[in-house]
Formats: sequence, C-alpha cells, structure tokens
Amino acid sequence: MEACIRFLSHLGFKDSHGMRGLNNYNLSCCVNTLLQTFSATLELANLLDKWDTASMRSDSGNVPLQLKKVLVAMRSDHPLPAPHRDFLHCLDRNRIQLSIQHDADEVFHSILDLMQKQMDNKTLALQIKDLYKISVQTQLKCINCDSVQTLDSYLISLPLHIKEDQNTLGDCMRSFFEHQELRGRDCCTCEQCGTKTPSKQGVKLLALPPILCVHLKRFRNIRGYTRKLNCEVIFPQTLNLSEMLREAFSADFAQNNCKYTLYAVVVHSGDAMCGHYTAYVRHSRSWYYADDSCVEKTSWQDVERTYGGHGRRTAYMLMYRRDSKEEGPQPECSG
Repeated sequence: MEACIRFLSHLGFKDSHGMRGLNNYNLSCCVNTLLQTFSATLELANLLDKWDTASMRSDSGNVPLQLKKVLVAMRSDHPLPAPHRDFLHCLDRNRIQLSIQHDADEVFHSILDLMQKQMDNKTLALQIKDLYKISVQTQLKCINCDSVQTLDSYLISLPLHIKEDQNTLGDCMRSFFEHQELRGRDCCTCEQCGTKTPSKQGVKLLALPPILCVHLKRFRNIRGYTRKLNCEVIFPQTLNLSEMLREAFSADFAQNNCKYTLYAVVVHSGDAMCGHYTAYVRHSRSWYYADDSCVEKTSWQDVERTYGGHGRRTAYMLMYRRDSKEEGPQPECSG
C-alpha cells in the first residue's frame, strides 16, 4: 500500500488538500511554480471565472484564456497532473520561450502584463491588476532649496535588495523606503533652482494591494557575471505593515488594514545559471510542497528552511494575502 501511495504521489496524485501537480516539459518548472501560486490566489481565479470567454474558445495565443482553463483543471479532482501544455505553448507564442531558463519574477510580470493586454473585459483586467498593485510616490527633495518633486506610480511586486549576510524581511523593506542622497553625477535637476543640485530621493506608500508580492533580489550581476546570493532572509508568516513601515506611509495613506498572512513561497535551488523552481503553498491552514508533478504535505518548519544561508532551497518570491477585517475562512473559488 505504501509503495502504491508513493507511486501515485510521484504521478501528481491529488488528495483532499486541493492541489494537483504539473509535469515538467522543456524546463517548465518556473511556469509550473507560478501556476501553483496563481491557483492558490483564489481572488484571481474568482475574477477569471467571471470572464465570459464563450467567443474565444479557439484562441490558443490568449494568455488569460489559457490561464483560466489550466486553473480550472488544477481545481478538478482528477488524480493525475493537470494538463497545461496549451498554456506553455501559449506563452511560447507570446515570446516566453520554452526550453530555456527563466527568472520567475520576470515571467510573473510578463503573464500579468499579457493579461492586461489580451483580456477583452477591461474592467476585470483592471481588477486583476489591482489585486497586486502597490501604489507608491517617489519624492525628490532638493537639499539646496528644500523644494520637493513627486511622481505617483505603482509596482506589481516589491523588489527588495538583500545584503550578503543575514537579513530580515522587515530590514529589507525599511531599506527600500529609506531616503538616499544623490550627489555628484547622480544629481537631478531642481525645477526651483533651475540646475542640477544634490537631493534626497525616497519612496512613500500610497496604497497596499490585497495580494502583496515580495521579490527577494538574489541574483546580482558583477562584472558581467550573474551570481546568486544564498544569504539568509528571515520572513514571518504574518506581517503588520502599519508597525513595520510606519515611516514609509505617505500623508495621503488612508488604508486601515495593513495585516498580511503568507500563503505561497516561490523557491529557487541551484545557482544563477542552472537552477530549479518549486513552491510552498498554504491550503486550508496547512502547508504543501509542489515540485512539478509531485505535491506533498509539509510544515512551516520546512518553509523556514528556505530562509537561505546554505546551498539548499532559498525563497525567491513571497506571496502575502491581506487579512479580512473579520477573521474567517480563506476565500473560496466560485464555479
């Protein structure tokens, strides 16, 4: 019996935890891992379920359409890995090529960008973008005259630089929002002074999204050579950004709920040029580990081992869900 269970697990056997594995085709582990995080983002699946695609069933090059189909397949109770070749070929048609190594954060942004461009329901497309949209304001303060120039923009993920020793997620976040002095060749033109002057540049938060994606920038280019930083980054299961980033909020920030809970971790193992992606995903208050076709139950202690500081699996992207005002069950998929 145990041998049979191991065999079914290897095939991607799906039990009551509600996850299906995905076969690895032509180095598709990066896409497989992102699909597991998208599947766990039930808010995204609910929005795609509302999209009427009756007139688009044969559009093999439409990324949101093929994503909707594969997410539906991943929710089914079939015991074998979910079919997703059509989605992989769709990405290939949209210049996310098969058979090459990809960066998970870049593919994540590409998929969301293609969804904005290819969905005919622009209202739903904007709602999908708003799931991840981090509204920020860049402030540039002239040191000579104290005048301030501002620019409002947004991020889809929070890109955090890490130090080559021990880091905490809170320290990395606070470093991102710290003001930096720009002098010498980095001076910017001050509209008030009419010339390039030394200044202080910083980023302020205007609004936080329902889904907070954090990108730990582990790959660094040094003299034309890309290497991976395996240093430790300690991240918690829950975040209270009103405490952690109090100084980063703009004067216009009016959001009350800044508490988040971790529900997915994109993991990279190996070096910068030859690696493998897997994912830890939280379903129904339990953690599961997805390695292509194999999905198995795990624990928070196993997730903690991805902090880094060694040559094993290291966390690369973190997905946090904003807590509901009233504590209750996770959102359920419709349809």
